[in-house]
Amino acid sequence: MKLNHVNLTVTDVSTAAHFFEKYFNLRKQASNQGLTVLLDDDHLVLTLMKAGQVNYPGSFHVGFVQESEERVNEIYQQLKDDGFEMKPPRRSHAWTFYVQAPGGVTVEVLSWPI
Repeated sequence: MKLNHVNLTVTDVSTAAHFFEKYFNLRKQASNQGLTVLLDDDHLVLTLMKAGQVNYPGSFHVGFVQESEERVNEIYQQLKDDGFEMKPPRRSHAWTFYVQAPGGVTVEVLSWPI
């Protein structure tokens, strides 16, 4: 069984949607002022819903597994070049880094042998 739908509440739906489109190749399927539906090629359905305030627990995050450490490094560099502040990738449970996405959700970018 595969998890293929996640709903996240964010403070700015449009900016958060652009983030996921730009860095993780999701495509906008539908959108209105309070909700955007994004899809990927592996049948993920990510919905972003407008909230006035976001209070995720400290350890909460969503992750995007990449095919290689090189791809993790490329995404890190692109985010850094675009002004995001985060610690560089490191070896932990995987080759990984975390970034605070617009709208209030933490995203992990990682690669490990699958």
